[in-house]
Parts: sequence; C-alpha cells; structure tokens
Amino acid sequence: MTLSQWILFALALQVIHFLGTWKLYVAAGFKAWQAAVPIYNAVILMKIINRPSWWVILLFIPTVNLILFAVLWVETLRSFGKNKATDTLLVLLTFGLSIFSLNYSKELTHLPDRSLRPRTSFGETVSSILFAVVAATLVHNYFIQPYIIPTGSLEKSLLIGDFLFVSKFHYGARTPMTAVSFPMVHDTLPVLKVRSYLKKPQLPYFRLPALQQIKRNDIVVSVGQQTRYGNFLSKKKAYENLLIKNPTTSNAVLHYQEIR
Repeated sequence: MTLSQWILFALALQVIHFLGTWKLYVAAGFKAWQAAVPIYNAVILMKIINRPSWWVILLFIPTVNLILFAVLWVETLRSFGKNKATDTLLVLLTFGLSIFSLNYSKELTHLPDRSLRPRTSFGETVSSILFAVVAATLVHNYFIQPYIIPTGSLEKSLLIGDFLFVSKFHYGARTPMTAVSFPMVHDTLPVLKVRSYLKKPQLPYFRLPALQQIKRNDIVVSVGQQTRYGNFLSKKKAYENLLIKNPTTSNAVLHYQEIR
C-alpha cells in the first residue's frame, strides 16, 4: 500500500471509531468531538476503560496492535456493564462493530470504578496468556530471536543442531512489514504448515537506529531471496552468513545456510 492509501485507511478507521463510540465518550463525561481526534481519542479511551495511557503506544506496533484491538473492544463493553460471554464473543466475531449497538442504545451507564480483575479463573488464564504473548512478541520482533543451525556450513564456529539467540537491536531491528500476521512464528504456522501472515496490506520498510555497524567477519542472519509464498521481506526465511568482505558490497556473503 502507498502512503496515500495508508492515510485514507487510517482516516476511514477514525470515522468508524467516531460513529461507533461518540455517545460512549459523552456517557463517560467527555466531549463527543474527543472521539474524532486521532491518537487523542485513544488516550481518552484508555481513561474511559481505566487502562494506562501507555497502551496507546502498543496500538502502533504491528502484530501487537491486533491483540490490543481485541482487548480494547472487550474492555469497552465491560466499562459499560456488558460482561456476558455472548457480548464478548459477538464483539470479537464482528471485529468490534457490535459496539455500534451499544453506542446507540437508549441507556448508557459508564462504570468508572469497575474491577479490573477477571471474574473467573479462565479469564485470569486468558489475561496471563495475552500478556505473555505481547511481551514475547516484542522481544521476538525487536530484541532477540531464537534459531537452530540445520547444516554444517559454518562448522568451525557453529555446529549442526546448535541453539542460538540472534540479537536484532545491535544492527538495528527492522519493524515488521506484514500488517497482519500470527505472533511469534516465521513464515508458516507449525503443524498446519500454512502461511502465517496475509500478503496485504504491507507496511513501509523501516529500521530502528543501530547500536553498532556490521564489521568484517561478523556472522549475521539475513533474509533469503524468496519464500515458498512469495517475495515478502518481512517473512523471508533466515540465513546465517559470514561476511568476508566489505558488508556494504553486493558480494559480501560467502557462506550461507537456511535456518528453519
């Protein structure tokens, strides 16, 4: 997607959010226009559902934001007394659109002091799993990622079957380019052996600042040329590489081996 398409998509989401929540903002003691201001409306929403404002940052992190959207839909319902399992299931199946029916209902009662603790042990388990998935996804995407060496292309330093953690932040972590993907997996889902992401939409290429530059003879992990599902940079298979020349040249890689 181009930049203009992303802008139009974001504006469309803002319009949908405003139409589906403005009365909820009013019922919670805020102004209707606050539901229409991008980013600011998310900050106000966190106040309505009694969640920390820093959650807004998570809305801009690919993969993590998909989980948070679902959490916010459920939390919004519960902030207005909708605690039944059917309400939760409906809002998830409709991707949050069932909130429209709540927004335009005759009676809206905001519960500012509601308990944030899950009511059942199952709810407690789900909350713990979601927290663990979000934390692990952040670590996996931006800090370190585990690999297993499958063959002996670098046997003098790395042996077959070796487990290793690869740092992503030293050379600058690249933000995910696949907007919709399954967390903590690469290009395929285990067992099912199907693609773990949607081809569209795709986010622009962006890399975070590096702590250091790649040096000669560094062993690095880079993406391959093509996956079984197409040439998608964010989900290409990873390769271990030994840099023997200037890392900026096109022939810098001598030894490489696919890491599954």
